[in-house]
This record gives sequence, C-alpha cells and structure tokens, in this order.
Amino acid sequence: MPTIIIQGNPIAKKRPKFARRGKFVTTYNDQETEESKFLFHVMQQWKGDPISGKPIEIDLKFFMKRPKNHYGTGKNAGKLKPNAPVLHSKRPDIDNLIKFVFDCLNGQAWMDDALIYYVSALKMYAETPRTEITI
Repeated sequence: MPTIIIQGNPIAKKRPKFARRGKFVTTYNDQETEESKFLFHVMQQWKGDPISGKPIEIDLKFFMKRPKNHYGTGKNAGKLKPNAPVLHSKRPDIDNLIKFVFDCLNGQAWMDDALIYYVSALKMYAETPRTEITI
C-alpha cells in the first residue's frame, strides 16, 4: 500500500468540550474542521474502498517543525546546531496524534479500527512538518 502524506503540522486529538445549555450539559467537538481538512487530503490520495474483514498493520510517522532555537545565529543563521535533537519528546503526546489519525480514518480507510492489530509510530523533527501513513 502506498504511503499517504499529509503536509502541515501533525494534529493531536483534543478532549471533548462540555457546555451547559439551561438544565442540560452537551458535549461537542471543536476539531471538526481540522478532521474534515485532514480527511480531505487523505481521500485525495486514498484509492479504493475501506478495508474490511482483514487485519491491518499501520505505520505512522509524525514530522514536527523544528523550533528556532535548533538553528544557529549570526554567520550560522539557517544552519542546524550540532546538538539539535532528532527525536521529538515534547507535546503533543504521540498517543493523541495516533488517536486523531485513527478517528479520522475510521469508516473511510477501514471499516472499524478494531481491525488494526499492529501500530508503529515515530515522532521526530523535520524541516517540512507532515504526517506519513502507511497501511
């Protein structure tokens, strides 16, 4: 299966929001536009029907944008510092990044995410932020 590449900063799943409406409390998702944009880009690259009935192995790579302090200043401006880390070990959490991808692709790339038996995920820095999905 080819790799699906979504350009831009990887997005983490946020917690649902709650609002009091009179005597009732409602739950809403303030990430709907992010999810629909993500799914739009996936479906431009996804050719075929949703996977159903067979086990799925998925490989996720989240490439995060490097902060300015990873680069030198003065005559070294634009050059990566030798001690700049490769692996991203800050927020957003990798489980929330995975959850966002799974929730967006559920029902579109696969019929149910219960079909997924193996997940590998990597979160690292890159010059161009993106999410790579290999199913």
